[in-house]
Amino acid sequence: MGIAMSALKEHLSAMETIPDAEWMSSLDDRKRRELEFHDRDRDRSRIPQLDQDTYERFYGNKKYYQATEASKQYVDSWIAKHAAGRVFLDYACGNGDGAIKAARAGAELAIGIDISAVSVNNAKADAATAGMEGRTRFVQADAENTKLPNGSIDCILCRGMLHHLDLSYAFPELRRILAPGGRMLAVEALDYNPLIKLYRAFTPEMRTKWEAAHILSLKDIRFAKRFFAIGEVRYWHITSIAGPHIRPLLPALSMLDGVLTRIPLVQLLSWMFTFELKSKERP
Repeated sequence: MGIAMSALKEHLSAMETIPDAEWMSSLDDRKRRELEFHDRDRDRSRIPQLDQDTYERFYGNKKYYQATEASKQYVDSWIAKHAAGRVFLDYACGNGDGAIKAARAGAELAIGIDISAVSVNNAKADAATAGMEGRTRFVQADAENTKLPNGSIDCILCRGMLHHLDLSYAFPELRRILAPGGRMLAVEALDYNPLIKLYRAFTPEMRTKWEAAHILSLKDIRFAKRFFAIGEVRYWHITSIAGPHIRPLLPALSMLDGVLTRIPLVQLLSWMFTFELKSKERP
């Protein structure tokens, strides 16, 4: 690692003392809208107060995550394999689930950063509940300009957040903070299935305008090659998306997806894909 652990912790503590006014002034309009959206979306006190129609309008897509068990297991296995003894970053961490899992897997330090203060506070509370408070650190930060030290992170999980970012800033920043020999796993929605695209068009309240316009495709993998070596790319969830509406068939649909997601072209109909990025020698 490029920085001593004590120095890294001191650096994180300094990041936490940045005044709110300075923090907000560093964000452009797009990032402020993302912050406001995710503060609202992650407000746990708000959800129980919503009527069914309002909940469905803002959170109706949550039911489809019942179909994602296979990709969740893959991500959990990746964390268990790569986090132990390393500095782990849950990049745009949300409620910090990835960092908490990394801490349980034996990470030397599991860090979470997020633009949303509500998300960071949720993550701190969940880590304390899990008994992982001493092995985790959660800090409000801009994912395109993290302020983390060069080469300070051994492995990074970015789950469902790259499409919220401008990759022309995010990829160079990720390369900067990734240590030599480090690796990153990205979990993203895929922008090819016409039915999924239609669903997104009819549910605008669930996404920011930037997010809706920047779902990832294979062209983004090609762009990533400028900054990283590309590892394994996998595809997830085609027919199993229907599972929440026909729950008895969900196991069978998931098994069918295990076949379909390995077929070239057909796999592009997947809801999600994962891809691993690895540090490469800089010229």
